[in-house]
Amino acid sequence: MIDKLLPAPLVTAESFEDAPLSEMFPEEWALVADAVPKRQREFGTVRVCARAALSRLGIAPAPLLPGRDRAPEWPAGIVGAMTHCTGYRAVVVARQRDMLTVGLDAEPNLPVSDPGVMDLVTLPEERAQLRHLADLEPEVAWDRLIFSAKESVYKAWYPLAQRWLGFEDALLTLDPTDATFTARLLVPGPLVKGTELTEFTGRWLVEEGLVVTAITMPA
Repeated sequence: MIDKLLPAPLVTAESFEDAPLSEMFPEEWALVADAVPKRQREFGTVRVCARAALSRLGIAPAPLLPGRDRAPEWPAGIVGAMTHCTGYRAVVVARQRDMLTVGLDAEPNLPVSDPGVMDLVTLPEERAQLRHLADLEPEVAWDRLIFSAKESVYKAWYPLAQRWLGFEDALLTLDPTDATFTARLLVPGPLVKGTELTEFTGRWLVEEGLVVTAITMPA
């Protein structure tokens, strides 16, 4: 499904079912041995997906462990992103010579149940936009989609900036005509090839009961 959002040279892998826990490396299992079964399954399966994607780049299977701030530590020369939600796990990877950074997130295509959550993760301009979009296409959970897009923004931001980015630090504009979005940074961005990064652009997909968002920045 996500290969529609992320064509070559990006490499993707996804799963709608969980892999056996035995497919985790011992180093991975040690990190979730005391976790609840749901956490163990999502942690293990998304890494099985990652190894499947990396194998298509000629990279041998190895443990994929979280580093600082829980971001995955990818093999040298690789950029990537993982996501998991109920019933779905997915990964995108690419060589750094092709992509500077990537972001990926998936969420159920269901409204956020607590309105207070959206007050925390969206700006007033975004909430006004969501009300308009809900009137246009009520079958899309726009609040969940903008949350997902902000998650993708953070995943693309962090490898470049190596610092936190809050939900309030980027203003998102969703374009329903071509399923794209723009995230304008409201804080100083990292330098990319000597120029300050001021925004990200991304795409989304609504399919299989999910909203999936992705950001790519070619090298």
